[in-house]
Amino acid sequence: MYSDITGIILAGGKSSRMGINKCFLKIGEDSIIERILSIMKSVFDKVIIITNTPVEYTNLGVMVHKDILKGFGPIGGIHSGLTHSSTDENFVISCDVPLMIKEMIEFITEYKSDKLIRFCKACGYNQPLAGIYRKGLIPEIEKFLNQSGNASTKSFRQLIKNVDAEIINPEGLSFYKEELFFNVNNLKDYGYILQK
Repeated sequence: MYSDITGIILAGGKSSRMGINKCFLKIGEDSIIERILSIMKSVFDKVIIITNTPVEYTNLGVMVHKDILKGFGPIGGIHSGLTHSSTDENFVISCDVPLMIKEMIEFITEYKSDKLIRFCKACGYNQPLAGIYRKGLIPEIEKFLNQSGNASTKSFRQLIKNVDAEIINPEGLSFYKEELFFNVNNLKDYGYILQK
């Protein structure tokens, strides 16, 4: 159990491709948000949820905060989470990855790096929505969002490219499975995870 790292759950997505709030879809007895919250609370003493619909999450027994900078997707969520956190290091996870397991979270958390961000590359893609983010990223995010240019140049991917991140290869780990990073975006994806 880590007391010097905060767990931050991003639950602010509009779920536009899903049509309903994916956080409350059930996997077995629990909703996706309950499942992720349970895993995060088993690893971190402090866990917070970032969402723009906080009333939906008040019964979960953790602090809930809105985006401070609105309209920037996961960048805004991470910025708000880091701002409200009291620790330098923070494990950020999105409700898009409901098959994530405690062992992978601990592996990323314990991976030694002095960079502002660290996350895995898996299934051929960077997986930044399950990774460690340091508070020092706050001014980097604010600078990035204040740069001139249109909204399309302010994507989460572009922010990651602008910041020197530690990218970890987890594929040799005994508990690694590609499905851990499977992203739920639509009802077809939801059907897939129900078979797991």
